[in-house]
Amino acid sequence: MTLFAIAFLLIYSLMHLMVWWGVRPIVPAGRRPRVAAVAWSALMIAAPVLTRLLERVEFDPAARTMAWIGYLWMGFLWLAFALFTAQGAWNGAVALGGRFRPALRGWQLAGRRPAVLALAVVTVAGTWAFFEARQLQVERVRLVVPRLPAGLSQLRIVQVSDLHLGLINRETVLAGVVERVRQLDPDLLVVTGDLLDAQRNHLEGLSEPWRQLTPTLGKFAVVGNHEVYAGRINSLEYLQKAGFRVLTNEVVTVNGGLRIAGVPDPAWGEAREDAQVLGPAETGVTTILLKHRPWVEPAAIDRFTLQLSGHAHRGQLFPFNLLTGLAYPMQDGLYRQGQVSWLYTSRGTGSWGPPMRLFSPPEVTLIELTPAIVK
Repeated sequence: MTLFAIAFLLIYSLMHLMVWWGVRPIVPAGRRPRVAAVAWSALMIAAPVLTRLLERVEFDPAARTMAWIGYLWMGFLWLAFALFTAQGAWNGAVALGGRFRPALRGWQLAGRRPAVLALAVVTVAGTWAFFEARQLQVERVRLVVPRLPAGLSQLRIVQVSDLHLGLINRETVLAGVVERVRQLDPDLLVVTGDLLDAQRNHLEGLSEPWRQLTPTLGKFAVVGNHEVYAGRINSLEYLQKAGFRVLTNEVVTVNGGLRIAGVPDPAWGEAREDAQVLGPAETGVTTILLKHRPWVEPAAIDRFTLQLSGHAHRGQLFPFNLLTGLAYPMQDGLYRQGQVSWLYTSRGTGSWGPPMRLFSPPEVTLIELTPAIVK
């Protein structure tokens, strides 16, 4: 964790330097503006660390205030960093081309006008991203499977993933999600990790709304990496109090034939191979695999019907999806795997870090399974 913190602070500092390079043409001359900019940048670089420290010593109002300011700044800074990086790449390409064609040298983007235009774009995009993060969508997925257990003509599954309840996402956000799930009236409710992003003192009152949901086939969950950060005991107690059965390298059978499997995130330290958990393939059996990260193990293909995952948020803030796509190519939507298996990856129901989403709105997913063979 220490190495991660050092790497994060180093990268975040370099991002501030790039943005400083971009805005420097419009910063007023003189020592005072520059000192103020350096002081503010230092505070914002330290803000995520300060937020966690304040959270641990239970200075809740200060921690929440620091989280809102620091993470909003992080979101706007990312957008500015992306634009100024693109500007720097453009200028580098123009400079290189200018060696061969001098006329290209006039295409450099420099001075006040590009900086003002970039900040205007960042302001508009960032404001839109703040509101987009609150536009919860229902994504509907319809699949025909070989068969369903006797008595089920259709199976309605609702997936919630990456809600990140904690300092920022709290009662109002949770109430909206729970109400949307209630309206969808699922047979089965599943959580595919990162429901939490908080210590114990921030979760009071956030478990009861889940208990109001009583789907006929139950509620199941797996842990993600942020449940580890929130504390193992803390996370398990919360999920159980909310009425979820937490699946840890196990398979349960409901309704006389529907198999639900779950594996914890590798950060949990207990993950086993999916194929080992699932066991041999069973023809005609519907198996739902809950797994936080959208990685499909080759050996597990055709041993499950549908894997439900999340984690990547589809980048959350464009163009970060271009980077998350390198690690998780199947980061958004439905993907066929093998002969009978499918993967569905949720964009996430909440937000982590910046309470913002750009071109990646939050979702609650309704998966409707219908059998090809009706008993």
